[in-house]
Amino acid sequence: QVVGGKVKKPGKRGRKPAKIDLKAKLERSRQSARECRARKKLRYQYLEELVSSRERAICALREELEMYKQWCMAMDQGKIPSEIKALLTGEEQGKAQQNSTKLAKAGKTEANSSNP
Repeated sequence: QVVGGKVKKPGKRGRKPAKIDLKAKLERSRQSARECRARKKLRYQYLEELVSSRERAICALREELEMYKQWCMAMDQGKIPSEIKALLTGEEQGKAQQNSTKLAKAGKTEANSSNP
């Protein structure tokens, strides 16, 4: 048969099946399966660790939320929790320290600029 200027032989198309060593093929298949199971095991370990870390984070956030609810209930009753007082006084002290540091730096800058 002549098609497009080339002679074609009748029969099957494509490559002829190579003679594959059956034992080698089975061993490659087993090795591939072992590697697949190992990857799967690692993936599940990673996911389990991720889930447990997220669960711990959720528990911590729930505890924090409960603490804030208690603070709000106390403030509704006219009481200021000691933790909030400590936070407020800590912020005021921090602001005072920042202001004094800024003033000291400004004073040094002025002193340096006035001295030639």
